[in-house]
Amino acid sequence: MNTISNLLLGASAAVLVSFGSMAAAQDCPRGDLDKRFCDADGDLIADIPTDPAQLVDPDTLIFAFTPVEDPAVYKSAWSDFLTHLEKETGKSVVFFPVQNNAAQIEAMRSGRLHIAGFNTGSNPLAVNCAGFRSFAIMASKDGSFGYEMEIITYPGSGIEKVEDIKGKQLAFTSPTSNSGFKAPSAILKADYDMIPERDFEPVFSGKHDNSILGVANKDYPAASIANSVMHRMISRDVVKSDQLVSLYKSQTFPTTGYGTAHNLTPELQEKIRNAFFNFNWEGTSLEAEFSKSDEGQFIPITYKEFWEVIRKIDAANGVSYACE
Repeated sequence: MNTISNLLLGASAAVLVSFGSMAAAQDCPRGDLDKRFCDADGDLIADIPTDPAQLVDPDTLIFAFTPVEDPAVYKSAWSDFLTHLEKETGKSVVFFPVQNNAAQIEAMRSGRLHIAGFNTGSNPLAVNCAGFRSFAIMASKDGSFGYEMEIITYPGSGIEKVEDIKGKQLAFTSPTSNSGFKAPSAILKADYDMIPERDFEPVFSGKHDNSILGVANKDYPAASIANSVMHRMISRDVVKSDQLVSLYKSQTFPTTGYGTAHNLTPELQEKIRNAFFNFNWEGTSLEAEFSKSDEGQFIPITYKEFWEVIRKIDAANGVSYACE
C-alpha cells in the first residue's frame, strides 16, 4: 500500500479535476453553500452531482476524525470500524490523523478526504465550504445523544463563578469549535456582558485535551470545553475529576457529525452510510473508547434540523460561512 501522503496526493489530483469543472458559479439554488455546489432539494447540504464526470469512485478511501485529542488514540479506536468499512465498500480505507479543524476542512474541500467526523462547530463550515454531507452522529444505546459546553477551573483558583473570570485568562480551543469558542463567546456576551479582550484575556490551546490538561495542571485559570472529551479523559485517568471544577454547563448540543464528500458516487455514498448503521459495536475498539462517554451506536440525523441551534449561535457571533 502507498504511503498516506501518496494516497492523499493521488486522491487530490483525481478530485481536483472534477472540482475544476465546477469552478464557475452554477445557476442553481445554493443558500449559504459555496458557488461550486447546488442545493435543489433545500436540505442545506450540497447535492450529489448529476454529471457523471463530476463523480469520483476512489480505490482508497481516506477517513478522518475530528482532532479533539491525540490522533494516535483515535487511530486505534477507529481500527475495527474501518475494517468493517473496508468490507462494506470493497475499498481500502486509511485513517488520516488531522491536527486541526481548518486542515480537516481543507482536506475535504480539496478532495483529499472522503469520509469524516467533523466536530459540532466546524460542521457548518465543512458543509458550506467543503461539500460535506453529514448523515449520522453517535448516540447512547437508549438513543440519547449530545454533549454540553462547560467552563471549568481548578480548586483553589479563586474563581467561584463565571463573573470571577473577569481580569483573568480564559482558554478557548479554536475559532471553529462550538464548545471551545463559539458557544461560550455567545453565552458570555449575552448572559454575563463579558467580551474577550475587554473583560478577560482569551488564549487558544488548539484542542480540548490541551485546555483540560492546562486547567488540571493550573496552566490556565479557566477554559471552555466539551464535557464529552473531559469525561473520556477522566475515564482513561488522563486527569482526575477532583482536579477540575465546573463553573457553567450549557444546554445539550449535537456531537460530532459523520458523513461523506458530496461528489462520491451515489452507490458508494450509500455503502458508506449503510456501514455506519449496520456496524455491530459490541466488543470493538470503537465501543472500548466511546462507551466512556456513554456512546454505543450511530443514529441518522439531518444537518438542517440537528445543527439549527449551532447556526443560530454562529449568527449571534457574526460567523460567516464564506470560503477563504
